[in-house]
Amino acid sequence: MSVPMKSGGMKPKKALAYTIISGITTGIGAFFGVILGNISTTIIAICLAFAAGAMLYISSRRINT
Repeated sequence: MSVPMKSGGMKPKKALAYTIISGITTGIGAFFGVILGNISTTIIAICLAFAAGAMLYISSRRINT
């Protein structure tokens, strides 16, 4: 993640800081995912369906330029 930011002209320390912040939020999300997944298999199925839909939207969205 930090390589494209650095290639785009961002300062290395700032790119590293954004990468670390992104990693921390990913870990927090994984923690809550484990907690929610242990409550009910229905909840984990709904969360996975939502994530799949979001990824489909992002990957198939046409960029208007």
